[in-house]
Amino acid sequence: MDKIPSELLAAPVRGVNLMPGSLGDQLGTETTLLVFLRHFGCGFCKETLAELRAASETPGYPPVLLFYQGSPTEGRAFLRRQWPAVRAVSDPELHIYEAFGVRRGRVRDFVVPGVWSARRRALDKGHRNGERSGDIWRMPGVFLAREDAILWRHHFRHVGDHPDFGGIAELAQVHA
Repeated sequence: MDKIPSELLAAPVRGVNLMPGSLGDQLGTETTLLVFLRHFGCGFCKETLAELRAASETPGYPPVLLFYQGSPTEGRAFLRRQWPAVRAVSDPELHIYEAFGVRRGRVRDFVVPGVWSARRRALDKGHRNGERSGDIWRMPGVFLAREDAILWRHHFRHVGDHPDFGGIAELAQVHA
């Protein structure tokens, strides 16, 4: 997808720390980093949030908009511990995940050797799996967008892969 469909931008959204309105209202006109999380019990989800939160404090970092699989209440409870100030869209039916092509993983996305080293990396940082919630087979997604345009996306090699969140500020400047 190179463009976010207008009907998706016009769709009302609910979640955590959002202004009332549609997905388009949340994006505004700034270049925004859209991050689709795995389920809240996933150690990689927790690792992503920790790294993204730290990176987002860099001057020039684009605003972050998370997407998660739970209800607004579940999102508030989880994010209160992980990143209280972040904006996050609740998508329990996974309509937005699907529209962005954030797919369900295949077995190989969970068992390739890179997953084992990623698991060790996350564990070494203290990020452990917890209670499963949502679609545990859903892959993550990371996109850089401005208004209706997708400027960049990270192509995940496996479930434990993620981009260099620290380099996103520079990437956003290139696409400014």
